[in-house]
Amino acid sequence: MECRINACDPKDNFMPSPGEIESVIFPGGPGVRVDTHIHDKYMVGPFYDSLVGKLIVWAQDRPSAINRMKRALDEFEIQGIQTTIPFFKKVFENKAFQKGDIDTHFLERI
Repeated sequence: MECRINACDPKDNFMPSPGEIESVIFPGGPGVRVDTHIHDKYMVGPFYDSLVGKLIVWAQDRPSAINRMKRALDEFEIQGIQTTIPFFKKVFENKAFQKGDIDTHFLERI
């Protein structure tokens, strides 16, 4: 499973959230990978793609992967800008998502 972590504010219709990253703490452990270029004091500019990283997890089955992702999202901290991390936390807590009961209208429903 993969979450694309963007410098966007989910509470403000996913508007861009450029600015300086004050600090960052990456998740880790078995089955967790973070692909990123950011670091403490990194400046996220307003003119390009807002992607700041990809959080990728794997496990033997969907429930295990979801639990691993939830833990990794809880460990992932980016201070100074708004990100999509809180949005993904809500998605991964959703019972319909956990059961795989999703379609192209899933986000509209939740």
